[in-house]
Amino acid sequence: MAPTKGEGPAIGIDLGTTYSCVGVWQHDRVEIIANDQGNRTTPSYVAFTDSERLIGDAAKNQVAMNPINTVFDAKRLIGRRFADAPVQSDIKMWPYKVIPGPADKPMIVVQYKGEDKQFSAEEISSMVLIKMREIAEAYLGVTIKNAVVTVPAYFNDSQRQATKDAGVIAGLNVMRIINEPTAAAIAYGLDKKATSVGEKNVLIFDLGGGTFDVSLLTIEEGIFEVKATAGDTHLGGEDFDNRMVNHFVQEFKRKHKKDISGNPRSLRRLRTSCERAKRTLSSTAQTTIEIDSLFEGVDFYSTITRARFEELNMDLFRKCMEPVEKCLRDAEDKTTGQKNYAYNMRNTIQDEKIASKLPADDKKKIEDAVDAAIQWLDANQLGEVDEFEDKMKELEGLCNPIIAKMYQGAGADMPGGMDEDAPAASGGAGPKIEEVD
Repeated sequence: MAPTKGEGPAIGIDLGTTYSCVGVWQHDRVEIIANDQGNRTTPSYVAFTDSERLIGDAAKNQVAMNPINTVFDAKRLIGRRFADAPVQSDIKMWPYKVIPGPADKPMIVVQYKGEDKQFSAEEISSMVLIKMREIAEAYLGVTIKNAVVTVPAYFNDSQRQATKDAGVIAGLNVMRIINEPTAAAIAYGLDKKATSVGEKNVLIFDLGGGTFDVSLLTIEEGIFEVKATAGDTHLGGEDFDNRMVNHFVQEFKRKHKKDISGNPRSLRRLRTSCERAKRTLSSTAQTTIEIDSLFEGVDFYSTITRARFEELNMDLFRKCMEPVEKCLRDAEDKTTGQKNYAYNMRNTIQDEKIASKLPADDKKKIEDAVDAAIQWLDANQLGEVDEFEDKMKELEGLCNPIIAKMYQGAGADMPGGMDEDAPAASGGAGPKIEEVD
């Protein structure tokens, strides 16, 4: 599709906690666009100095020299109130200052061109979005107006609206806010793979730089539904980096009898090397760290193996399984099992071979009970597990004896199972991508 002169195609922006990424549909595939440094991901960092504002790699590269005026993790603040417990917890970890603003909105305080300035998380995020748009415009050679932006599945309406507002501030028309697990499923073509007819369950394991999200989706005829989400808002690649940094801080102390933990610039240089080493260990069994004049003129050279890296992080890797198990438990214990039972029961009694053997009043009883159960499920998505179990038992208690009596009375000419004759999902003209949040 050739864009009209001056107006480009819509872009997709993955607005991350630590890194962001931009892509465009071109030549029948999605192309992830590299920034001016040649990187396909750009740090979600904004820095303010006496003379300029820096965004992306330039901002992250100077953080050791200017920590109190370099803003990152804005995604942890967006759409939240200053008094929220997670905000209060995060503030303690950040070098920059956050204060309560109008309507208890968190405001970030920095010094820019010699003056104190306050920015909301939306404004900081909009600066990152502007950078991502500029990366796309430089690559495509046209002006970009339209974008689709991703958010975590657990974001509430306030956080979603604030993300949209950030897009508006950046001068973008945000065509859609899309759930990150849904975006991942589309990226892997899971909505197109016709390996099975009907509903498919997909588990998305998204371990990012600062957050870890697990989502269970169902996909049927191109329609996505998020069934359950779990995760850890403070577990990600940065934690693995921290373990390696601490490991080398201790090694430096042993070898040189010097403690670098109180020197921000030395720690930042070590962290940058550790992040690079971590990436290298994905493809090699061992790598080296080489930093000239790391601290007080002392050069630091060391090696680390993949096995040692895994050992340093094993408890964190194991911790990743807890949200997976919780997500599966939530999806199974709550609506999924009962909804499947209710729909299967409805399909069963609509089947001609079975319907003809059922007394009319029994069929009516089951239909009414199934309709009531489905309505209750739709109205009580956030109910407790024991409530769902009670409803399940109630429905089974009514339906199972009727079906069992019918099978006993019908003899061998009946089909062998309830699901065998259930109608298959009809194939439409093509998958339609929608979301049910």
